[in-house]
Amino acid sequence: MQLTGVVALVTGSSSGLGASVARALASAGAQVLVHGRDSARANGVAGAIEGTVVLGDLTRPDQIDDIARQALAVDGHVDLLVNNAGQGWAGPFTEMTNLDIDRLVALNLTAPILLTQALLPQMLCRQTGHVCFISSVTGRTSVAGESVYAATKAGLDGFADSLRLETIGTGVGVSVAVPAVIDTPFFARRGQAYNRGRPRPVPATQVASAVVHMIEQDAAEIWTPRWLRAVGVARHTAPRAYRGLAARFGEQIRVAPPDPR
Repeated sequence: MQLTGVVALVTGSSSGLGASVARALASAGAQVLVHGRDSARANGVAGAIEGTVVLGDLTRPDQIDDIARQALAVDGHVDLLVNNAGQGWAGPFTEMTNLDIDRLVALNLTAPILLTQALLPQMLCRQTGHVCFISSVTGRTSVAGESVYAATKAGLDGFADSLRLETIGTGVGVSVAVPAVIDTPFFARRGQAYNRGRPRPVPATQVASAVVHMIEQDAAEIWTPRWLRAVGVARHTAPRAYRGLAARFGEQIRVAPPDPR
């Protein structure tokens, strides 16, 4: 996809990876719509790249159509949608509340589906556009302590793969970015710091550059770092060995039985 002059909506772009993707798209010539919930942070990013702010809470389905309307009102169309907004949660599954689960599913899975549903028809009508999903290596591999987060990202992968088949020949591309550990406030916000030796955190600018390149090349997916693709392949080609290694070297988080008292 040629990015010069395209209108690009990047969700969750007021900070973290989303802000880096917004800046990279602007550098490539796109007109970027910076989405977030915090007006001050969103305006800060938008001001630096001559972008436009779109505000709204993606965890509230009633606001998703409004976010789409705000985006379409800027120039009458959206050429590129980057579904980046997401949230993590780390710890034993049994310690999650219903509210924790609802929020993760709403933001990481339901919101990208609904926002894509709102913006895809106008792309199909114009026979041009691109929808990008920021997934996670956690959705392709096994990580103890992130079961619900992994489920949302695996669901996002399944949705994107199926949508790609539906859009063949329409002029609309669908891509998925599969990053591992990114050096952003994500881990502080999920409630547990990243404390593993590998994979090492990579700069958000590096991932953003890979995402933009993927969109420009109309590629189906990218992994960052690329060597992690081998882990995903091993999961399917040698599942027994993979499960043994995952149990040995994965996060040492286990669910505990309920207190009998």
